[in-house]
Amino acid sequence: MGLCLRPDGCSGVSGGCFLCHLTEIPDGAARGFDWDRGGERPVPILVFRRGEQVYGYRNACPHIGVPLEMDPDRFMNREGTHLQCSTHGALFRVDDGMCVEGPCVGRPLRPVPLVVDGEGRVMPAGS
Repeated sequence: MGLCLRPDGCSGVSGGCFLCHLTEIPDGAARGFDWDRGGERPVPILVFRRGEQVYGYRNACPHIGVPLEMDPDRFMNREGTHLQCSTHGALFRVDDGMCVEGPCVGRPLRPVPLVVDGEGRVMPAGS
């Protein structure tokens, strides 16, 4: 079983690979994590929360592969409507990761399927 490393370096494993509790991500915001799937280099991912729903994506712009945020956990554009790449300003829809503005229009972020269990723990699906 892989560990999901939290941004503060703590890891959480309790009946699965857990990233954080839903309440640790403000509604309408995103947080970054390093997902250690065991035996491989950790994969940078981001988790966006909208109400009780979460959306997960690899933290890599499809344009040139750079992380989206310049500062930790700053993934959103100023209006809070789209995920934004800090390198070239590409904008991505939250619900499907599709680039709608910038150098990678029409190319989506790579999804990371997530689940929220009955205790509010956010986990990669299948962990």
